[in-house]
Amino acid sequence: MAKVLDSKIPQGPVAEKWKEYKAHQRLVNPKNKLKLDVIVVGTGLAGASAAASLGEMGFNVINLCIQDSPRRAHSIAAQGGINAAKCYQNDGDSVYRLFYDTVKGGDYRAREANVYRLAEVSNNIIDQCVAQGVPFAREYGGMLANRSFGGAQVSRTFYAKGQTGQQLLLGAYSSLSRQVELGKVKLYTRYEMEDVVIVDGRARGIIAKDLTTGKLHRFSANAVVIATGGYGNTYFLSTNAMGCNCTAAIQCYRKGAYMANPSYVQIHPTCIPVHGDKQSKLTLMSESLRNDGRIWVPKKLEDAKKLQRGEIQGWDIPEEDRDYYLERRYPAFGNLVPRDVASRAAKERCDHGFGVNNTGLAVFLDFSESINRLGLDEIMQRYGNLFEMYEEITDVFPGDLAKEINGVKYYKPMMIFPAIHYTMGGIWVDYELQTTIPGLFAIGECNFSDHGANRLGASALMQGLADGYFVLPYTIQNYLADQSIWGKISTDLPEFAEAEKGVEKEIDRLMGIQGKRSVDSIHKELGHIMWEHVGMGRTKEGLEEGLKLMRELKKEFDTNLFVPGTKEGVNVELDKAIHLRDFILMGQLVAYDALHREESCGGHFREEHQTEEGEAKRDDEHFFYVGCWEYQGDDTKAPELIKEPLEYEAIKVQTRNYKN
Repeated sequence: MAKVLDSKIPQGPVAEKWKEYKAHQRLVNPKNKLKLDVIVVGTGLAGASAAASLGEMGFNVINLCIQDSPRRAHSIAAQGGINAAKCYQNDGDSVYRLFYDTVKGGDYRAREANVYRLAEVSNNIIDQCVAQGVPFAREYGGMLANRSFGGAQVSRTFYAKGQTGQQLLLGAYSSLSRQVELGKVKLYTRYEMEDVVIVDGRARGIIAKDLTTGKLHRFSANAVVIATGGYGNTYFLSTNAMGCNCTAAIQCYRKGAYMANPSYVQIHPTCIPVHGDKQSKLTLMSESLRNDGRIWVPKKLEDAKKLQRGEIQGWDIPEEDRDYYLERRYPAFGNLVPRDVASRAAKERCDHGFGVNNTGLAVFLDFSESINRLGLDEIMQRYGNLFEMYEEITDVFPGDLAKEINGVKYYKPMMIFPAIHYTMGGIWVDYELQTTIPGLFAIGECNFSDHGANRLGASALMQGLADGYFVLPYTIQNYLADQSIWGKISTDLPEFAEAEKGVEKEIDRLMGIQGKRSVDSIHKELGHIMWEHVGMGRTKEGLEEGLKLMRELKKEFDTNLFVPGTKEGVNVELDKAIHLRDFILMGQLVAYDALHREESCGGHFREEHQTEEGEAKRDDEHFFYVGCWEYQGDDTKAPELIKEPLEYEAIKVQTRNYKN
């Protein structure tokens, strides 16, 4: 019988706190007494906004960044926009409707209270960003513009052309830079967290590696905040930046933090297809393109075969022979169905032989109708940089006129296919964003709390800024309120020495294997296992086989890995080896969670559990909970399942319907 997990860590009475204070007297460094310090690991939107906000509130913040500047954090890759319920379009939007769409989009597997709070603060985020100078698109009259995204029938997505993430990050970075200048935030660039330090049951610091010198450093604080993103690169090929990794989160997991819902991995439907076995990452085409682009494949199988052989092009197929399959299957939402629905529909068409490129693994995203209706200038104003990005990668410009058939102009379409993008699972946190380790908080994509089994488009930026600006700065005070008398502890404590020694020993182990295989060759093999057995369609047999292969791959990693160079100075291969060690463990967690969850919901699709029409079939009677996994002290041991029951008060749980 699995343990049942409460979403709020109980706080003991005053007498117990006094006992804790007396026990901690040995920890206090008198020189630093009464200075409250917080470590924030990560400088994406969540990390940068949290560090800036905490600095503004008077805390001393240590902020770590693996890039050479926070401006290069992965948040800049977000393209389409950020959701908020301002209802500028007067189309019936509201806080409740944003809340409902988000819970429904997550297939009723999100924590209801967290999602409502997210919807409540969404409007404040836009005001904050406008005040920072974020150049949101505007209507002719000066009002902020909105567009639609998947899973919603209203226009609530604020955007800055096709580079919203970059502009929002520049706004957060400006706030962060101000706090750095004022001395409230100390920024360490090219530093990576290697371990979290636990002192008397509380997170009181970290061990970090200077990526330019290879040296390890100790940092202590009253609380630690992890804002290091998701684990999508476990699959090797993903839309994530190549530096994205799950090492900080996995180290927290090894120290006692629970990993929640790891099987909830999002497949994004609009990605440029794989074009070779030498590829190192995939490129995302923003979901915003589905506002004006129509997705289709040929109606006739013989046309699809000709496309695959290169005998004809997409523009040779007239309108009457095109199958706009999302519009056909989901008339109420059309091309704006949620990502998991659109991805599975594309896979289903390609599995039946209707794929449109030489591999048969692509569908068309066509702008002919919109260009004919609105003109190319208007489309370029909305998506110009995305069109240019597509041309740079594929040498095809989607705005080029290709052919005219019976007076109808056809333009060159994009080709897209689903790819690993976002991870809804992550470190378990309570309502105050605190993990099961007191003093350790997780925000943004690296926690599990807001998206359920599928994230709606334009909600990642919303969650990152909500956590960083409007949630964590307030909830962390409930924890820090009774930390102030303890002061900042010394990094000379044995717990710090032991943690640093452990990191050093592990680095020496990896350097000493001296096998014959490169990190990338093993990582590619892991990615193949994950995509084939733990990808879009999962089965009991496939998951068991995937776990078996991952255990074998772990042995290969431990005995045949080759890391060139030395541990001193810059050694990118060593850093990648550390990440890969943790990706292998993360991949097993995804498989364990997917194997135990015998239902289909959102991004988790078990082929044994689907409706007659191929839709996800949930089992609310047996799986209406957050599945949390506890480390058992050894990477080779299976984790233990712990359940947090979901409780819904405002929303009726029902089967998702995007058809009417």
